[in-house]
Amino acid sequence: MTRWSIAAVTALAAMTAASSLPAQSPLPTSSLAVRDGDAWRTMWRSDQPSDTARETTLLRVIRWQPGVARTEWGTLALAGAGEAWRTRLVVVRARPESIRFTLDTAFMRAAPNWSLARLAPHAALAVNAGQFTASLPWGWVVLDGRQWLPPQRGPLAAALAQDSAGTLRWVRDGDITTFAASRRGVRWAFQSYPVLVAADTIPAALRAAGLGLDVAHRDARAAICLDHAGRLIIALTRFDALGAAADFLPFGLTIPEMAALMRSLGCRDAMALDGGISAQLRVRDAHETHDWRGVRKVPLALVGIPVER
Repeated sequence: MTRWSIAAVTALAAMTAASSLPAQSPLPTSSLAVRDGDAWRTMWRSDQPSDTARETTLLRVIRWQPGVARTEWGTLALAGAGEAWRTRLVVVRARPESIRFTLDTAFMRAAPNWSLARLAPHAALAVNAGQFTASLPWGWVVLDGRQWLPPQRGPLAAALAQDSAGTLRWVRDGDITTFAASRRGVRWAFQSYPVLVAADTIPAALRAAGLGLDVAHRDARAAICLDHAGRLIIALTRFDALGAAADFLPFGLTIPEMAALMRSLGCRDAMALDGGISAQLRVRDAHETHDWRGVRKVPLALVGIPVER
């Protein structure tokens, strides 16, 4: 379960409804730099947390590698503060017309049991989806056109859905209940929090401290977004100071830092997924499968299968 707890989301919702947000203060001091060739380029500073999302430093630096079904993927070296002084960022970009997305679940004796080991060899990509409680996903979940779990409310929640035509739809918090009730031919959907980018803007609660959310906690991070071309982008961080043998350690970025990364990847709307030891990602190219495994099994995953033509 993420440190961005359900209780925190509920509390912030109550404060927002009552128009009684606490006084804000600056973010904890930190910065992020990306390795560009032989140099480090500072891309974000906590004392300059711009709310504008149209900033694409990472898109200009990343070297995309081709995956199957017109997916693209790449990695970047990041330098941050504290335990994030060496962090690896993995990014996958997919076109919905070339990938058939589905949600997958697995349980054993009522305990979550999904991991990358469940994937079929032909899966193009996969990532753990949403946030989860002790055993179930948090919030709205639709599987194969049927609602499994009802929507939840929170000012920093959002949902990702796909309709029967294959269109990916980003649903903001205030619209989720109405969207779910309308049915609109939803094939699958899941809800998560916190929102990192909303309509090209980083939320105020991620640009200052004291607004009801933990902006100092560091962890391995996972996030998902839609960009301005309608492509799906998935990003995952890994601890990069001790090599691949220790990359599963839950060390990494703050949520404001992750929001800055998603902004710099060209995201129009983005939200966090469960990170820490739950975060796991697969991407496949023409020659091999690349896995970043999680330590903890999860109840829900988003899986992409190449579209047969």
